[in-house]
Amino acid sequence: MKYKDALKESMEMLAEDEKTIFVGYDVGCGVRMYGTLNNVSKSKCLETPVAENLMTDLAIGLALEGFKPVLCFQRCDFILIALDAIINHLYKIESMSQGQFKAPVIIRVVVGSKVPIDAGPQHTQDFSHIFKNVSSFPIYEPSNAHEVITAYEKAKNTKTSIIIIERKDLYEAE
Repeated sequence: MKYKDALKESMEMLAEDEKTIFVGYDVGCGVRMYGTLNNVSKSKCLETPVAENLMTDLAIGLALEGFKPVLCFQRCDFILIALDAIINHLYKIESMSQGQFKAPVIIRVVVGSKVPIDAGPQHTQDFSHIFKNVSSFPIYEPSNAHEVITAYEKAKNTKTSIIIIERKDLYEAE
């Protein structure tokens, strides 16, 4: 099975839960997260403008209301704009509320590819080391199809936020 096929299967598995909603740009139209959401009903997708901080706070609000948001960043580079909401809101909400509030969000972020076409320096950066240094969220970096499925199964069952870092270079790998 290809890495991308494992992503498609994982997104379909997450979508089976009536509380799951995919948040981001190009989730309900366009390339639909590089085709990995093609078999997910558009009614489960909340298409947003290119406004990463807004997307993140929307996902947090949905999680607080009992939904299971999958926050989608097509490029790791652009998650930097959302770090305020991730670090100061999502990561700290449980401690700031003394355990009263939890906002479990699945953060799906893609590190861009340099082949077959180099997308340029602003679309291929990898900032995964930042997440490891500023939060205690579980962070998964699947390197093959089996690890993709395992990571998203864990994400489906966790009660905390989780970050899954995908590598676009691996999408066609088996």
